[in-house]
Amino acid sequence: MNFFLTDIPVRTVKPRESGLTMMMDKGLSINDTKNFIDMCGPHTDIIKLGFGTSAISPHIETKIKLYQDAGLMVYLGGTLFEAFILRGMFEDYKNLLRKWNLTMCEVSDGSINISHKEKCNYIKELSKEFKVVSEVGSKDENVLLAPYKWIELMQKELDAGSWKVIAEAREGGNVGIYRKEGDVRSDLIDEILTQISTEKILWEAPKKPQQVWFIKLLGPNVNLGNIAWDEVIPLETLRIGLRGDTFFDYINK
Repeated sequence: MNFFLTDIPVRTVKPRESGLTMMMDKGLSINDTKNFIDMCGPHTDIIKLGFGTSAISPHIETKIKLYQDAGLMVYLGGTLFEAFILRGMFEDYKNLLRKWNLTMCEVSDGSINISHKEKCNYIKELSKEFKVVSEVGSKDENVLLAPYKWIELMQKELDAGSWKVIAEAREGGNVGIYRKEGDVRSDLIDEILTQISTEKILWEAPKKPQQVWFIKLLGPNVNLGNIAWDEVIPLETLRIGLRGDTFFDYINK
């Protein structure tokens, strides 16, 4: 805060376990990356280099180092992990993480068809060396998992070694924990939270109404991901009640 205001909720302090903001980098230039760090670095915890963008983005190692030097965790999108697995190149994937000095990775199966036991084996193996986030939910809008299945998969992946489990939404926010129109599947969320701690879940919430919904339900220190680079500061104002949607939520009347 650049000045004092009463009735501002307390945000967790970095490095933190809750209140995380994950920005999805879909191809920022080096100059844009520097500008992002300058303005948004204090309000960002994790950078996901979205889907397979890291395969074709110029100066990728320079970009990764810029983020890491700013104290931000960086990982490659789960789609890229799946691309390596589909081709039988798991060892090559691990070697790439080492080459790029990445300490974090994502395990997902949103596009490929592998058994959950196999997925958990990948989590277990990678967690020996890397901080693992794993994604639950399909990228196919026609695949709807029952709440008990979400809970079962999340718990098994946490038990296998995941640091956080990601609730799938894609960058469009229209699958997984959301309906096709982007509305939150609130009954599903309520059911998940009866068994899985919110601190262990990173909710993908690319759209403002989704961010508002989770903040109102779980407070300013909910973990939110797939945030666009230019929405990080607007999200932070939502978290602390300095944007219309949450303006009155923390006022001590």
